[in-house]
Amino acid sequence: MVQYAVTLKNGDWTVFSDGQPIETGLSRSAAIQMAKDLAFAAEERGDTVELLIQGYYGDLSRKLTGGSDGASPD
Repeated sequence: MVQYAVTLKNGDWTVFSDGQPIETGLSRSAAIQMAKDLAFAAEERGDTVELLIQGYYGDLSRKLTGGSDGASPD
């Protein structure tokens, strides 16, 4: 499984891959688009993907997709 997350860190929107920051200083929409693009590429490779996106008020949305194990999206 591959995990991508978009969170607000130190005043900047940051994209994480498996807990490691890979891009920071983005707008929220740019960070979300980057995470979705990375998730799509991972799904194309057959990986299961967990995508976590923080909202403006700290709430988190979670989506689990892809994979060759037959998992269906949440």
